[in-house]
Amino acid sequence: MQRNATTQFPILLVHGLFGFDRVGGLELFHGIKQALRLAGARVFIPYLSATHCNEARGEQLLAQMDRVLNDTGSARVNLIGHSQGALAARYAAAVAPDRVASVTSVSGPNHGSELADFLHKALTPGRLPGPVASRIATLFADFISLLGGQTQLPPAAVAALTALTTEGVGAFNDKYPQGLPKNWGESGPNRVNGVRYYSWSGTLPDAPGEGRQAMDPVHAFCRAFSEYFITEAGQNDGMVGRFSSHLGKVIRSDYPMDHMDTLTPGAGQARNGMDPTELYLRHAERLRKAGL
Repeated sequence: MQRNATTQFPILLVHGLFGFDRVGGLELFHGIKQALRLAGARVFIPYLSATHCNEARGEQLLAQMDRVLNDTGSARVNLIGHSQGALAARYAAAVAPDRVASVTSVSGPNHGSELADFLHKALTPGRLPGPVASRIATLFADFISLLGGQTQLPPAAVAALTALTTEGVGAFNDKYPQGLPKNWGESGPNRVNGVRYYSWSGTLPDAPGEGRQAMDPVHAFCRAFSEYFITEAGQNDGMVGRFSSHLGKVIRSDYPMDHMDTLTPGAGQARNGMDPTELYLRHAERLRKAGL
């Protein structure tokens, strides 16, 4: 079936923490950009700092938005942000709503991340029992090594975690509340200051599937990280809680996918019956039908 993703405004796919041009050996938004372009969309991937606060990354996004607008002659852009990229997109829309047609949060920590809370405590001496702090800190460092090939945890990564904690995002939300639901677990306003807001996310499947953790080490880390969720235990993707991801019109927040599956297809894609590329294509068609 021929797809039609010819949105009125260009689409910018905004990466999150630790993203740059590659994540875990795969290009950012692997296959997604090409599929959208084949369906008629104009797609760009702005490159933001891999580790920085939400506002700084938002300012970087604004500068790259302007270049896209100048190059395409378009008046506005559609922003689709994965993970912390959603917060950068929210910042850009709050500061310059006249240049943003829509913001879509994909697995975004819009109310903070319990994992970030726990990691922040683990990396602060005396906040957690030594063995517990050592275990989670080592797990996190190993995860960063897997993604970026670094042998130790970069100092900037520790600082960036503060911006993703419940407290850090709470302060961010006080300044930029557009699209947030009034009550926990609900949808937020669909439109604020002329900008449409959408979100979708996933939760870890009930069972990892035969051999999946061996085949997909990133998924194994997501399962390990999920143990540190309390409020949203069993309702998270390994890095972000289901209800913490809600923003604007919630398309769905329990796709059977881990945090990285919503960025690029993982080893468990066929078993889960979910294709992340298809979700992005459907959403581009949704934006087109909305005149965006």
